[in-house]
Amino acid sequence: MTINSATQRSRLPPVRGEVWRIEFDPTRGDEIRKSRPAVVVSSDAFTPLKTKLVVPLTSWQAKFDDSQWMVRINADPGNGLERDSAADALQLRCVSYDRFVSRLGTVSASVLDEIAAAIAIVVEFQ
Repeated sequence: MTINSATQRSRLPPVRGEVWRIEFDPTRGDEIRKSRPAVVVSSDAFTPLKTKLVVPLTSWQAKFDDSQWMVRINADPGNGLERDSAADALQLRCVSYDRFVSRLGTVSASVLDEIAAAIAIVVEFQ
């Protein structure tokens, strides 16, 4: 019997700080679309729920420099990104484990802290 990727995913729950390729489609309206990397931001304490909060990534653009909700992530072998990216805290989503396609790597603790700060700005947490 061959173990398919969906079975493998169910045995390896995503961990906070990991970068995963996630299938976001189908979407509605202005939700971020297609298969793309995202950073897992929810606590590992909620692993039994089979969903995770993630912040989707998009290609970095200079216009994001002034956006408090966009966190730059430079591509490196540790995070598995192919290009410099932006974590878009405005697109924070809860997704099922079924949407997780493949693990790419992890972000540093400092990047994870920056993403958490951007989320706090978006939700006006003080």
